Amino acid sequence: MAQPLKELINPTSVGVLADGLAAAWAAFPRDRFVRTAGAGLDGLELKDRVRHVAGALGATLPASFPEAAAIVRESTTLARLDMWSGWPATEYVAVHGLGHLDEGMRTLATLTPYATGEFAVRPYLDLHRDDALRVMRGFADSADEHLRRLASEGSRPRLPWGARVRWLMEHGTTLPILDHLRDDPSEYVRRSVANHVNDITKDHPDLAVRTLARWRAEGGSHVEAVLRHAVRGLLRAGHAGALTLVGATPGQGSVRALTLSADQVAVGGHLRFTATVAAGAEGPLVLRYAVRREGSRRVFHLAERTATTPGQTFTLTKSHSFKPVTTRTEPPGPRLLEIMVNGTLRATAPFTLTS
Repeated sequence: MAQPLKELINPTSVGVLADGLAAAWAAFPRDRFVRTAGAGLDGLELKDRVRHVAGALGATLPASFPEAAAIVRESTTLARLDMWSGWPATEYVAVHGLGHLDEGMRTLATLTPYATGEFAVRPYLDLHRDDALRVMRGFADSADEHLRRLASEGSRPRLPWGARVRWLMEHGTTLPILDHLRDDPSEYVRRSVANHVNDITKDHPDLAVRTLARWRAEGGSHVEAVLRHAVRGLLRAGHAGALTLVGATPGQGSVRALTLSADQVAVGGHLRFTATVAAGAEGPLVLRYAVRREGSRRVFHLAERTATTPGQTFTLTKSHSFKPVTTRTEPPGPRLLEIMVNGTLRATAPFTLTS
């Protein structure tokens, strides 16, 4: 069984950070920091552990943030920091450096190759807006792929786990950064760009589609891979512009047959179904399925196929799990299975989820 992520912030990771700070500043109260950071750590969840250790840094580093920031930056050259030892340092910068934009962003730039600053940069963007975004645009020019990724990932409109920065959700705000990084040589950076565009699709889908179409027209070695990853949410929603981008004709295709393995499925079990899909013309078929109940409709990937002749059929079998997960409960009751072909609902079948 995998170790819970929260347990990776532990006395060992605290010790690594402490060693770097002590090496950078002879007066650093290492023992007090380790004691303070470790007290009560076991009872905390992941992000609370990060904040707890960052609080210990605030209690032991110099009160002057520029002085403390210089020590933190120096420590990165004297200790083998990683995500778990360095993350609390980025949180410290997020909390204590907000009144010092240049020092704070410079320190996050130094830390991010070891522990990404994507979460810590959010308060700077929220408070300093255009000035912070200009710094991020400078990061996009860096020779370091970690800094280039920070420019894209840290400015995502809907960054998972990140504090919401409302103005980043405005129309086109971050496009200059994405335009610069869209064909980056690093897959690490390109994946962030694609995820960033996927965020944009949730607020401005047509803008996202137009941007991706422009990138394709402008060319590049990696534009197609970025495009396909960026439109995954729109394809799930059957967005006509996204379907056209991947070469699929919206509404083209039909379902010849849909059969379920049973009309009742127990919570924790699997629904097995088979669908036979027919193409209306040559070209791609983007196939999705949904499970609908009152007040909920969840869409899933089924398959993608390419028809070489009109009327060509494809038979697909899928097993959908109703295993309970901590983030979602599935109450027993009636359900409807839906099959979408190129964004259009083409077949349904009822079944019941039982306890």
